[in-house]
Amino acid sequence: MGELALLFPLLAALSGVLVALMIRLGTLDHPGDRSSHSVPTPKGGGVGISAAYLIGMAWLAHTHRVPFTALTLLPAALLLAVVSYFDDVRQWPAIAKLAAQVAAASLVGVVFAFLIVHQVFGAHSGVIWLAAVPVLIMWLVYVTNAVNFIDGLNGLAAGSVAIAAAIQSIAVPAPIGRQGLVLVAGIIGFLPFNYPRARIFMGDVGSQVCGFVIAGLAIQAVDVREAALIVPLALLPIVTDVAFTLARRALRGDPLAQAHRGHLYQVANRAGMPAARVTALYWCLALWGALCGLAAGRIGSVVPTVLSALAIALLPMGAWLRYVVLKAKRAGITVW
Repeated sequence: MGELALLFPLLAALSGVLVALMIRLGTLDHPGDRSSHSVPTPKGGGVGISAAYLIGMAWLAHTHRVPFTALTLLPAALLLAVVSYFDDVRQWPAIAKLAAQVAAASLVGVVFAFLIVHQVFGAHSGVIWLAAVPVLIMWLVYVTNAVNFIDGLNGLAAGSVAIAAAIQSIAVPAPIGRQGLVLVAGIIGFLPFNYPRARIFMGDVGSQVCGFVIAGLAIQAVDVREAALIVPLALLPIVTDVAFTLARRALRGDPLAQAHRGHLYQVANRAGMPAARVTALYWCLALWGALCGLAAGRIGSVVPTVLSALAIALLPMGAWLRYVVLKAKRAGITVW
């Protein structure tokens, strides 16, 4: 226990040192049509988060018993980190990033589906496994991209993921909880450089790894009744913002792959709400969802509890949507 208590501060410090190094060496992110910043700012701060997570997990795997699923996350996260970093530097085509995401998600999805389905349904579960694999792959890819898309204001994506991982680590048994804390440690080392004023952005190397790992942690907790809903409900603000924006753009006939500033958090910021306040609000929404998931895990009946927790967690998102639409209308910004 003493070693673990020392590990997490060391990982946060390592992350901070690497982030500071990337400020000096990182590629500049020049403002564009989608950007919320107005001056060139270094990116690649996610190198600190990714390195802290990968090193921390390797150390846990060497010194403590961790699930095989956790070991599967390591090469998948490493693949995403490498591809995403080079994309930050060289701006690779979107298809290259998607291919890396699908490859990483396929590796994790196949293994996770086999172990989880076998554990929950027993040996005679081949058909369920075949159905579960594509579902898990889609979940991993969607959350990875959702966190990437939402990383447009200082601290919003990283802080939301840290809240989800931290609350889950409280509720789950040690092996999964330690994984969440390793991710949180890396994010803690990064956030002081990014919020409220950004000296560096985490870039795809941070947002994609954060999204992929938190999606993987959610899958690992699916058979832990006390924690199964924590991450999904904590990520609800991110997932619903992205889903709403994609649906709205599809209905308007806008290209879905084109860079834009139409997410709810971006519209609120463009309409005059300070960026730091928008981020703090999304952190509160993530915490609210996580606490709803935590409370739901303490109740016995499954289906009514899930539906009730989902409805309660969605309430503030409905209020937020209405607020953004009205604020945008007053500012002359088209939402629909």
